[in-house]
Amino acid sequence: MTSNNEPSGSVRRVAIVANASDYAGPALARELASRGCDLVLGDPLPQLPTQLTELGAESWTVDGVKNLADPTAAVRLLDMAMDAYGRVDAAVFFSGTIVTGPFLASSPEELDEVMAGNLAAPYRALRVFLPPMVEAGSGQVLAITSASGLRVTPGAPLYSATRAGANMLVRNVAAEVAPQGVQVNAVGTNFMDFPGFIAASGAEDPAVRAKIESRVPLRRLGGMEEFARFCAVFLDGSTGFQTGQVVGYDGGWSA
Repeated sequence: MTSNNEPSGSVRRVAIVANASDYAGPALARELASRGCDLVLGDPLPQLPTQLTELGAESWTVDGVKNLADPTAAVRLLDMAMDAYGRVDAAVFFSGTIVTGPFLASSPEELDEVMAGNLAAPYRALRVFLPPMVEAGSGQVLAITSASGLRVTPGAPLYSATRAGANMLVRNVAAEVAPQGVQVNAVGTNFMDFPGFIAASGAEDPAVRAKIESRVPLRRLGGMEEFARFCAVFLDGSTGFQTGQVVGYDGGWSA
């Protein structure tokens, strides 16, 4: 656990970015910093703290917390926020374990794997991050899940089902904590332009990428920077009248 620059001395929002090393994490951290947030970063890219300093943000690092299904991961992130700032105003996390193949060929071991990555991880994150927000009477949590939980996804029944479970968990938890002024929402993604998707889908090949993009109503993949701007409104305190929503961010695929 380390500090990445000297305290600013100003009162800014405090946000946890649970995974700041890949997918939308680095872009989200930069976007939130530009909107006046100081940050607690899980496993950030080496250059990210310096980038945040240049944006005027203070940041603290917690290493070894990528696996939110680990009971200690979210706890360590929250402990850093409370030690460094005495509060947490927002938290964003994403998790996920992809298992593909027909249901009748699936195994109990595969079910255990997707349950841990797609349900246990968001459960543990929500269970840890929400209590101090409920106590404070305000806060925002955003779970980044998958659009596969919003529609039938051939070839990925266990993945789709557990993602749907996470989306419903968000909706139920949001209803529970709304009277305490805490917002909980989810964004389900698909067809995002990041190395994991490109490698898994074979989209390094231009012909394969064109075929994949033809399945997206908007006919392209989604970028990380634009996605970060979309997510930030759920976290930056600019609006407090949206909760319990699961929004697809997939170029229209889940509509």
